Amino acid sequence: MSENKGTKILLAFVAGAAIGAAIGYFLNSDKKEEILSDIQEGASKLKNDIQENLSRAKEMVDNFRTNNVDSSTENPA
Repeated sequence: MSENKGTKILLAFVAGAAIGAAIGYFLNSDKKEEILSDIQEGASKLKNDIQENLSRAKEMVDNFRTNNVDSSTENPA
């Protein structure tokens, strides 16, 4: 069991080193500005999508509350 755990730790270390090397390569490459611009653009789009979906969700909740209040006043129990 400890051999399996050691293997997992070694694989995690190797994967982390590979990811770190890839990030370092891209940040030191000529395309650094393009990559950062793409990341910023994607993050901005994601932020806008989240804000739109949150707004829609709030609107749906408000409509649900309004409809439930109306139906509960029409049909008293």
